[in-house]
Amino acid sequence: MLHDFTKTTLLIVASLLPLINPPASALIATGLVPHLTPPQRTEMAVRVTVNCLVILLVSLLIGAYVLSFFGISMPVLRVGGGAIVAMAGWKLLHASDDEQNNANAAPLQHSALTLRTKAFYPITLPITVGPGSIAVAIALGTQSPCEGLSVAHVAGVSLALAILGLCIYLCMRFAGHIERLLGAVGTRVAMRLFAFVLFCIGLQILWKGLAQLLDTVRFT
Repeated sequence: MLHDFTKTTLLIVASLLPLINPPASALIATGLVPHLTPPQRTEMAVRVTVNCLVILLVSLLIGAYVLSFFGISMPVLRVGGGAIVAMAGWKLLHASDDEQNNANAAPLQHSALTLRTKAFYPITLPITVGPGSIAVAIALGTQSPCEGLSVAHVAGVSLALAILGLCIYLCMRFAGHIERLLGAVGTRVAMRLFAFVLFCIGLQILWKGLAQLLDTVRFT
């Protein structure tokens, strides 16, 4: 029982945490919604964390069944999701310095609706939890014990999601401290670097999906 609990927890955390990359996602989020007040930053961190946990939990539990119901294959999911991630990274990578300077020139007023909207798209999806994370979560969900869900397995999944959620919350909540530590130039450089990495991740997901589709066509 303890072995199943430990294995489930470590497998989910080790598989999803590098893909989610909370520090990079949080730093990109500060550029999308700059000058948040502490209460607003806390609200955004909570919303992003809850959104991510819901998406991951649904992907783990019923993701494979949803794709099967709509007739969506995993390669198609990777192609569509990879394109979205790549476009998000491209947009961030080519954001003009003038736009960044205007955003940093004076505090912006973020309405509750705007904050809620951006907390889901694009901060939660696809920047924090993208198609890569969703695809991995769906794959992990299909590895549930054949004899049914055990208490150890459910507890392991719960602990793993709690660890991931805590990492996301802490990074999102205290991203402003990292931004102040890096300074204006350091933050801009880091954001460009993370945007390039995000763009490459999107292309990798897209290419993997295309390769699987081409293999399917080749052997039909």
